[in-house]
Amino acid sequence: MGAGVSSCNKVEKEGGGSISSSSRDSRPGLGDIPESCISSLFMNLDPPDICKLARVNRAFHRASSADFVWESKLPPSYKFLANKVLGEENIATMTKKEIYAKLCLPNRFDGGTKEVWLDKCSGQVCLFMSSKSLKITGIDDRRYWNYIPTEESRLGMNRFQSVAYLQQMWWVEVVGELEFEFPVGSYSLIFRLQLGKASKRLGRRVCNVDQVHGWDIKPIRFQLSTSDGQLSLSECYLCGPGEWVYYHVGDFVVEKPNEPINIKFSLAQIDCTHTKGGLCVDSAIICPTEFKERLKQS
Repeated sequence: MGAGVSSCNKVEKEGGGSISSSSRDSRPGLGDIPESCISSLFMNLDPPDICKLARVNRAFHRASSADFVWESKLPPSYKFLANKVLGEENIATMTKKEIYAKLCLPNRFDGGTKEVWLDKCSGQVCLFMSSKSLKITGIDDRRYWNYIPTEESRLGMNRFQSVAYLQQMWWVEVVGELEFEFPVGSYSLIFRLQLGKASKRLGRRVCNVDQVHGWDIKPIRFQLSTSDGQLSLSECYLCGPGEWVYYHVGDFVVEKPNEPINIKFSLAQIDCTHTKGGLCVDSAIICPTEFKERLKQS
């Protein structure tokens, strides 16, 4: 039996001799790969995969923190974004990995009325603008509009804590404007709207649609324009009382990196032959065009 064990601990060489198990154990392993090689590999992976591989061993963990790895994941305009939401004095002391992690969280700016973050997988920019960041005709007259508290603002995550609610009005117009540096790519602008006022009763969601009227007579007109001459016009009837609906306003393309683009957009129903009412305005959304369908399904 002892001889059998002894023979198992050796591997016969060609032409005689043997290799002991201790020799085999000294062969190179994952821990022997140079960190620079691991970091170069990480540059070709998505951030979630980098974070998973960082758990393999210490060398992988150290390599996963390299600044040049995470700078390759940040959008070219990240300095504009980081200065806007994190502050120049803060980013001076942060690693690129820390900057990426912070920018992937929802970050408020413009007095807390707007929110921006990077998609964790792709590093692309997504931006939400609350109803309080928009210019709404008659918003200061409580006979027409009110800000009502809600837990349903922005995908049910209670980001903005209130929505603008229209009781009744002849002239309905909501206008937004934004100047921002977006990475190169195609973007969609979307309004998140609801017909009816939602609340909770005995722990269940109910939606009062008693004041909903006038939206089936004439369509709403959506408009989008940019400082470099892009223009989009469309019309749509509002539908789906009691449910949040995403209405596509238009698309725009950013071709020049590190240059601000000014975006103006609106929704309007200004036919004064009839009143309109019962509309909730939550937010306007700018996201990469390929995210548009994903957003509607959320």
